Amino acid sequence: MSSLDLGVVGNCSIASLIDRNGRHVWHGLGRLDGDPVFNALLGGNDPQAGFMDVVVDGMKVSRQRYVPNTAILETTIEGAGGTARIWDFAPRFRRFGRMFRPPMLVRRLEPVAGRPRITLRLRPTFGYGAHKSQVTVGSNHIRYYGDASVLRLTTDASLNYVIHETEFSLDRPLTLIVGADESITDNVDQLSRSFLSETELYWQGWVRDLNIPFDWQVAVIRAAITLKLCSYEDTGAVLAALTTSVPEAAATVRNWDYRFTWLRDAFFTVTALNRLSATRTMESYVRFIVDVVEAGSSRGEVHNIAPLFPIAPGTDTVERLIDTLPGYRGYGPVRIGNAAVGQRQNDVYGSMVLTAAQMFWDERLPRQGDVELYRQLCVVGHEAHRAALTPDAGLWEYREREEVHTFSAAMCWAAQHRLGLIARRVGFDAESREWLAKAGVLRQEILQRGTTSEGWLSGVLDRDMADASSLVFPEIGLLRSDDPRFHATLDMVSKRLMKNGFLMRYVEADDFGAPSNAFLLCTFWYIDALASVGRREEALELFNNVLARRNHVGLLSEDLDPRTGELWGNFPQTYSQVGLILSAMRLSRSWEEGLWHAS
Repeated sequence: MSSLDLGVVGNCSIASLIDRNGRHVWHGLGRLDGDPVFNALLGGNDPQAGFMDVVVDGMKVSRQRYVPNTAILETTIEGAGGTARIWDFAPRFRRFGRMFRPPMLVRRLEPVAGRPRITLRLRPTFGYGAHKSQVTVGSNHIRYYGDASVLRLTTDASLNYVIHETEFSLDRPLTLIVGADESITDNVDQLSRSFLSETELYWQGWVRDLNIPFDWQVAVIRAAITLKLCSYEDTGAVLAALTTSVPEAAATVRNWDYRFTWLRDAFFTVTALNRLSATRTMESYVRFIVDVVEAGSSRGEVHNIAPLFPIAPGTDTVERLIDTLPGYRGYGPVRIGNAAVGQRQNDVYGSMVLTAAQMFWDERLPRQGDVELYRQLCVVGHEAHRAALTPDAGLWEYREREEVHTFSAAMCWAAQHRLGLIARRVGFDAESREWLAKAGVLRQEILQRGTTSEGWLSGVLDRDMADASSLVFPEIGLLRSDDPRFHATLDMVSKRLMKNGFLMRYVEADDFGAPSNAFLLCTFWYIDALASVGRREEALELFNNVLARRNHVGLLSEDLDPRTGELWGNFPQTYSQVGLILSAMRLSRSWEEGLWHAS
């Protein structure tokens, strides 16, 4: 049965999810959002195709871990005749003065003890499982092809054993290179050893340059690497997750395609990358968001900017259902595209301005914010002013209703407030005063209409609605964390949204009924809120509780069943990694305190 006990390997061009027994169960051909030629994750309870694996005869136990501080996954399997070790990775390192990140998976097998009997199985499908592959054989490769796509395996294993899935003794190292239909003329064994060594050195060097907290270093490093693997380096986009249609809970149709970049995620993701000092990844992502701003501004269509975008041109965002895959554990439907692309989400204006603001203050960035960018952001700010108190679908993307959501209005306030600061930064003091005055008026109305009779902040204006997004208002500056309204909100959230130490986004019924599972990012928001008001011990207890629910290699999905602790939702979830990173940095002792017990 499928589970989210998965590791992820990748190189910022492609990625693959691998289960505890070394089976590749999700891999998009050619790029992160490509046709999943390995799709067993959504293949029901016993998929017969859509994977690559190694069957070890008489398997007794398997163990899996990451090579420390890398994106290289090591799986060790003990069988009746001996033990085999598998290394999986996607090459990534500097070569010829640029980053080498081919659309290639490398699998290296070695006998560790005895002579394990193994079977190599490679069963890709095309068109989201609609088409089984046709096969042709070359001198040292096998081509698996569909109508328009080809996957090539280059290996030093017996091609006939692979094609016929024949068991044999693993008595020497073997390499399987899976990727684009391109010839590999090098010695495969030497190439895999070289690629493995270079990739290990790359990731260890990347981690060495990170800024990390003293406490929870291993967890933060793994979250940082995973966040990096969810970035598509060609354009700079960051995906919400690498998968589609892993449901938010059992037996629900809350199945969405998350292989896009959401504007709402940008501010929090950039904040995490900045805290990590992952400057190049942050810079590329900011550039991607700024390009969205510039495109909408130059066309005079800021009001039509979608809340989500494909990570690169050529991807259709229109949501449609497919019937060629049964879904995760058989829970369909499987969706391609996301209908939220056509929604109005007014928080995007604040997300765009807050993200672009990095360019006006961060001296590390080669392109600094200038008057021209400020003018383009002003167009966004004017739209934020117009839309702030109008109904929208909200950040939780309600599909059948619109209201004036407090978070959306607050982000529109943030757009205008930050523009006031940016205007002062670029020398337009009069415009700065105008922006800040507009923001001040809007802030008063939001707080007046959004505060309930009991004194807490509602998720919508003019009626009471418990919503976890109210926890981030101090983070964006709408009010201070010592404000009585925020303390009342914390108490309300604890009473109404907390379930067994995990936080729900909301609990009232939506388009699909009442939600049942907790949203992990909201739990991190609550942890941060507790810390901000001095309730550190409570925050630490909840944080360690979340860390204990990571899977066996330290990764998190989007949702969690608060009764069983099981992970649900698309995987690995960028928002969850971001939340972990920011909470760890807020709660950790300083290096001086941790090392020397200095105050």
